[in-house]
Amino acid sequence: MQVKWKAQLKALLLLMLTAVLVTACGGGNGGGSKNDTGSNSPGNTAKKEEEKVKLSIWHNFAGDDLRARTVRSFIEKFQAEHPEMELDAQAIPPDGYRQRLSTVAAANEMPDVFFTYAGSHSTEFYKAGLIQPITDIARAHPEWKEKFFDGAFTPYEFEPGEIYSAPIGMSATSFLYYNPELFEKYGLQVPKTWDELVHVINVFNENGVTPIALGNKAPWVAQSTILGSLADRVTGTEWFLKAVKQDGAQFTDPEFIEALNYFKQLVDLKAFQEGANSIDNTQAEQYFIQGNAAMMIGGAWAVTNLAASASEEQLAKIEITTIPSIPGGKGEPNTISGGPGAGFALSSRTEGKARELALELIYTLSGPEAQKAIAESNSLVMYDTEIDETKVNALYNKMFQLVKTVGVTPVYDAYLSSEAAEVINNGLQEIMLGGSVESVAQKLQAAQARAVAE
Repeated sequence: MQVKWKAQLKALLLLMLTAVLVTACGGGNGGGSKNDTGSNSPGNTAKKEEEKVKLSIWHNFAGDDLRARTVRSFIEKFQAEHPEMELDAQAIPPDGYRQRLSTVAAANEMPDVFFTYAGSHSTEFYKAGLIQPITDIARAHPEWKEKFFDGAFTPYEFEPGEIYSAPIGMSATSFLYYNPELFEKYGLQVPKTWDELVHVINVFNENGVTPIALGNKAPWVAQSTILGSLADRVTGTEWFLKAVKQDGAQFTDPEFIEALNYFKQLVDLKAFQEGANSIDNTQAEQYFIQGNAAMMIGGAWAVTNLAASASEEQLAKIEITTIPSIPGGKGEPNTISGGPGAGFALSSRTEGKARELALELIYTLSGPEAQKAIAESNSLVMYDTEIDETKVNALYNKMFQLVKTVGVTPVYDAYLSSEAAEVINNGLQEIMLGGSVESVAQKLQAAQARAVAE
């Protein structure tokens, strides 16, 4: 009996073990019913976690400013909407961002999506084969692509018909800010031509008012805010781009000498306050907002700086326009210098489902909703969107509406070699101290020619 009982027990245990194994296999085959609880086992949960699509994104919106918080909010929203994805999002402070990218680029370990700058930065990634087109987004959303301003994709069109990024910002460097109360006080009109500008400069000087505030201690300021836009009105954009390539134009050509002479004329007319080369840009902005200068030529950054230090009442009194036209100039008159800002690029190694999600993420960060939100963070975008005026300061709103009506011309240091950019920056300081226009032109030409020959 005892032997028989043991045999029956052994058979029963074997039957129970078989049933458990069958149940376990049924729960793991992906075809379970509502009552199938095997999929909730720890082993299957881990397996599902492993099957999540992994995606990475790097950016430099690490600060607490409104624009940075806005961009991060769209990344967080995308992450919440895609539970099937495991997103590694890294916000790297701007000071170290380029270096971090360079390090992973050297090892060919780029994140799937990353923030890249227009110009040489993104061009280098393209030449190294580290990025792939995002043209699929434009094909899927043609109405989105059409709402970008002219030239928005130019720095990212490395091949005909293909785009490699979409800007979520705009670089704008040469607005003419002016104080209408001072113009009204002395019976003056805002200048639209060079002769009118000369007239108002003389009148303001006669009345002890600085005509144009300038802080050129960091010598890029005069080049970026004044020369680029002023010279384009004289030479035209086509001439400048040829000179950059040293292809049929040189910086010693008569038209560029003429452009430098227009800048020298401003110096000779005492358009700028005394010691402009010894004060910085922020000091010049404060000098202007306090009513000591009638005008200031500056970029979009001035709005952010002024908004942080001036009252709403002070901001509301400032108006914005473009610098005056030049008689007989080859360039368009109603323009500002600047161009597309940075955008998000897609790693050439990203494929399959990760690529689909990466493209969707890039569209989330550069699509209509994001462009509007970024614009409403008091940051310029190259996208035609309507903003809620109650969400922005008065000065920014004037600037944004102006941007929709003007053309955009190159900023010199965005196209010149680093050596040539330094030469023209320092050269403008030399001219302000009485230096020779021809000498500056010759040094600029030599520097750019060396860069092209290398």
